Formats: sequence, C-alpha cells, structure tokens
Amino acid sequence: MDQLILNGIVNGLIVGGVYALIGVSLTLLYGVLRVVNFAHGEFVIAGSFLAYVLFSHLGLPPLLALPIAAIAFFAAGWGLYYVLIPRLSRSDDPELMSFLMFYGVSIAAAAGMLLVFEADSRSIDYTFTPISVPIGPIYVSTARLVALAIAVAISGALAMFLFLTLPGKALRAAIMNPEAIQIMGVDIVRLSAFAFALASALAGVTGVLVALVFPAFNAFSGPDYTIIAFIVVVLGGLGNPVGALLAGVIFGLAEQLATVFLPQSLAQIVGFAILVATIFLRPTGILGSSARK
Repeated sequence: MDQLILNGIVNGLIVGGVYALIGVSLTLLYGVLRVVNFAHGEFVIAGSFLAYVLFSHLGLPPLLALPIAAIAFFAAGWGLYYVLIPRLSRSDDPELMSFLMFYGVSIAAAAGMLLVFEADSRSIDYTFTPISVPIGPIYVSTARLVALAIAVAISGALAMFLFLTLPGKALRAAIMNPEAIQIMGVDIVRLSAFAFALASALAGVTGVLVALVFPAFNAFSGPDYTIIAFIVVVLGGLGNPVGALLAGVIFGLAEQLATVFLPQSLAQIVGFAILVATIFLRPTGILGSSARK
C-alpha cells in the first residue's frame, strides 16, 4: 500500500503540473478579457497533434516541438483575438456570447482535427534514455518526469513574468481593475490581444506535455481538458493565476490518490466533489477574492 500511495503522489504531482498549466492559461484569458473559452481543450489537443505531426513526419522530438508550439499558437492566438473578440464587445452580454461563440469554435476545431487526423487515437512513440527512473521503491517514466520538470519551469517563468516584468504587472492590473489601467494610459486592446496570445501559447505548449504524460489523444479529447480547466479555474479562484497553479496540483493529487483507495468508477468523481465542496465553503476559490463589480 505504501508503494501505491507513493506512486499516486508522484503521478498526482505530474498530472497536477499539466492541469495547472491548462488552468492558468484559461484563467489569464478570463481574468483579462472576461471571455469564457469553451474551446480551450481543443487548443490543448491541437498542440498535442502539432507535436505528433512534427515527430512522425519531421522526426522532431517533443522537446523541440515546445518552442515551435509556443510561437505558432502565440501567433494564432494574436490573430484570432482580432477576428473574434472585438465583435463580442458590441454585444449586450459579452460573457454569455463568448461562451456561445467559443462553443462553436470548439465544435469547428474538433471537426477540423477529425477531418485531418480521423477518429483514431494517436500517441508519440518517443522514449527517453533511461526509459524510467527509480524514486524509492517505484519506477516512474522518464517522459513523465521530464514533463513535470518542464511544467514546473514554465510555471516559475510565468510567475516571474507576472510579478517582475512590466507587461506581467500590467496583466495582473488588468485582472484586478481594467478601468484603472486605461486611465493610466495602458492600451487595453493590445494588452488583451497579448493575453489571448499568451493563453493560446500556454495551451499549445501544454498540449505537447499532454502527449508526453498521457498514453493517447484524439480529436474528441478536447472537452475533457476544457472541463478540467474550468474545475481548476474555479478551485483556484476566477482570474487568479497563482490560485490556478495551486488548484491544478491539488486536483491532480486528488484524482490520482483516489484511484489508490477507491474503485475506478468512484475515483473519477473525487475531483468534482472537491469542486462542489469549494463552491459551498469558499465560492471565490482557494485564492480568489470577491467578484469585481
């Protein structure tokens, strides 16, 4: 049992690191733009398919796919912002309309991936040397440990960016009070475009990590990661990037440890039970604050 618990903790940290990145990219988008991106999971899976294409057709290992995914998704996110978001600002209820719009984007993206890659599940058959690393009495896949290290590095770099750089501080200020930063002369449109592009880049990079951590993915996997993203965002606190990082780890640990003590059918609901309990006991989330008026 001790080995099972240790295995659950290690895998929970690995999976939680990936969940944290999925959640923090969505919470940046919601915090700055108040946009409900229901297609976020499709963005993540698109990153997985990009890594698959680069590996299977060009022979590029997943680690080299990371910067390519970041650049490609950043550029795509910047362009997509100017195509979609300005139209939302002219609606009576931008948040509701963003949900409906991105639900349509989700369906279109899934259909596009289905058309190109068909319904078969894909995986990246790439192995590191050594294949596994001993951690006490258990062996953990090297690919998973590499994914965890990358997730930690990206999370640390993102935290430094948000707290130590001027654009990062501007993003945090936009989350707290977008009206005030406009009075200070900040171009909220360009800042919002940057936030959308950054969130898209994080989603694409996370998709590469998903391909390393999980055994397979397909065109229909997107909604699963969208649900995970929303759970992490609500747990951490709406619009709070640090809360999303913490909530992702908590959710990953709860999910993996539940498989040790509970049947598989019941283990899947533990994360959702934590979500419901958080909503009842602390509606603003772990590190959330009162909703902005």
